[in-house]
This record gives sequence, C-alpha cells and structure tokens, in this order.
Amino acid sequence: MEWTNLIWAKLDRWLQAAIKMLPNLAVAVIVFVCFYLLARFARRTMYRLSCRLSHQPAISNLLSSLAYAVIFAIGLFTALEVLKLDKAVSSLLAGAGILGLALGFAFQDLTANFISGIYITFNKPFNVGDVIETNGFTGNVEKIQFRSTIMRTHDGLHIIIPNKDIFQKSIINHSLSTERKVQLTLLIPFNKEPALALKELTATLAESIRDLSQEPDIYFENIEGTNLRVTITLWISNGSIDAYNKARHEMISQVLETLRERQILP
Repeated sequence: MEWTNLIWAKLDRWLQAAIKMLPNLAVAVIVFVCFYLLARFARRTMYRLSCRLSHQPAISNLLSSLAYAVIFAIGLFTALEVLKLDKAVSSLLAGAGILGLALGFAFQDLTANFISGIYITFNKPFNVGDVIETNGFTGNVEKIQFRSTIMRTHDGLHIIIPNKDIFQKSIINHSLSTERKVQLTLLIPFNKEPALALKELTATLAESIRDLSQEPDIYFENIEGTNLRVTITLWISNGSIDAYNKARHEMISQVLETLRERQILP
C-alpha cells in the first residue's frame, strides 16, 4: 500500500541520517565526557586555591561551583554543536534566560539575601568570632552563610538574621573598637565644695576600674539652680561587650560611695 511505502521510506531516511550522525555522536560523547572531567578537576583545583588565598569556605565553595558550572555548560553546548543541534542550543539559552527571569521575580528576597551574603563575604564588615550589634541583637558571629548570618547572643540564644537585613541596616562591630567611652552625668549641690571630693574620686576610679586606657576625666559642665552638672568620662579597653557594663557599674558605685563619705550626697 502507498502509506506503508511512505512510512518505510521515512524510516529509511531516518536510519540513514542516524548512521551518518554516528561519528558526530561519538565525538560529542567524547567531548562531553572530557569537559565533564575537566569541570570536576577545575572545581577541586579552584577550591584548594581559593582556600589558600581567602581562608573562607563560603567563598571557596562559590568560586569552585562557578568554575564547574561554566566549564560544564561549555562542554554541553560544544557537544550539541557537534551534533548540529543549533536550534536546540538556541532554545536552551532562551529557556534559561526566561527561567532565570521568572525565578528572579519569584525569589526576590532569596536573591537579595544571596547578593548581600556575597558582599558581606568579600567586603568583610565583620568576621566569624567578632562581637557585632545589628537589627536589635548583640552577640558573637558564629557562621556567615550566603543566605543568612548566625549569631549567638550573650543569653545563649542562636539568632539567624537574613543577610539582606544586615546589609540594609547599621552594624556596630565591637571587635574593631579597641577603646570605648563610658560617661556619667550627675547633679551635685555646689554649696558642699565638691572639688576635693571629685579630685579624690579621680584617683579612686583610676585604682578600682580595670582596663582603663587613660586617666578618668571629671569636669564641671554647667550650673543649674543650686546644683552643679558634673560629667565623668572614662576610656576603657573594649576587650569584651561586658567590659562596658562592668566599668559603668563600678563607676556609679565609686561615685556614690565617695560623695556619700564626703557628705555631698545623702
């Protein structure tokens, strides 16, 4: 019958085309396998090299994955070119572009966190182990990931903060500040002659408070009615976040004790 002849003719042309493409197929497979092995080798090499240069596992993983993806994609498209599948290559590229655009809109927050994580990793506003304050939390940085940063507060709580929130808001890195000012302002009656008491207080604070980086500074700031406004300033070594609270506690205790002994305060 005529339709059977058409089918067999079509199948015969396909078979002939497949036989002609066997050498191309063999070359395409060899090319793809070679690029696949090269991509794996490049990933391992890039990871070791970046670990020596940056000492940041996150950066090493990112660079090695990018190297693997680029070489693997080149091998895939080269193999398709050998098979003369130009239209398939164009379709893949167009589909990848459309898919990337759709995923970008669908996962805007995830993309923003990822980009912010890359910025934090490369720019290094803080490192693992630093004491930072951001988004209302203060604690030690335990891990910096591309999506989020993990902190451990002084209450022992683990806080996971999205990198986008850290990138868009202020960061106080206490570990970068070698000194910190502790200041106290109080009112005392000026008819009690407080000058001698304040001089004694300066010596007492210098002896009692640890981690002082310079001598205490005490001065009269203003007169308010029958009172004098006095400002006491200390500079302490910022070795830990608790150093500030301890120094301020000790300063208030010594001020009250000295002024009461001098009968300046009741």
